[in-house]
Amino acid sequence: MAIRDWPEDTRPREKLLSQGAAALTDAELVAVFLRTGMVGKSAVDLGRELLERFGGLGGLCRADRKAACAAPGVGEAKFALLAAVMEMARRTLNEDMQAGDALASPDAVRTYLRLILRGKEYEVFCVVFLDAQNRVVAVEELFRGTLTQTSVYPREIIKRALHHNAAALILAHNHPSGVAEPSQADRVLTDRLAEALALVDIRVLDHFIVAGPSSLSFREAGHL
Repeated sequence: MAIRDWPEDTRPREKLLSQGAAALTDAELVAVFLRTGMVGKSAVDLGRELLERFGGLGGLCRADRKAACAAPGVGEAKFALLAAVMEMARRTLNEDMQAGDALASPDAVRTYLRLILRGKEYEVFCVVFLDAQNRVVAVEELFRGTLTQTSVYPREIIKRALHHNAAALILAHNHPSGVAEPSQADRVLTDRLAEALALVDIRVLDHFIVAGPSSLSFREAGHL
């Protein structure tokens, strides 16, 4: 049965308008995004198939162009729309971080870092540069590695911090393994960076590890 033949209060778009987006299931949200289904499949049916194919909403939203366009019901136009939605989310979170004290709103920083780091198949090391009021000046991906490790150079971080006239910074990297616990190497690196940056009067406020849906804050865990 086509969605247009469903009772009005069960149609995803009408349900969203009357009850809010939070009331929709993942498949219904995807159905609103897709707008139409295929022969023999409603948009909701197609949404369920896509979620199963990509392992959930996160997998679908982070799918690359080739994988997304190969999925039934997506194609180039839908992929472009999805990429635009994801970039809007990133920029919105970036604005939230820049709006005030990063330490006063750690959830905004954590959420932004999870959005840009989660799901990557290789290690990425990012730095959030802050001014004297702990407001975000810039966020940069400085180093990229392999599945299990990446090389981080303190000199390059100091160089970029001075370029941004940063007074403090927040470190972040991902663990593609899915385990958010810091390794001994992570702890040594954090201490080393904190000591090196202190020489130029720049504070390391936190170090986040993102692993799948989980994240760990060195500051909250007492490691910094």
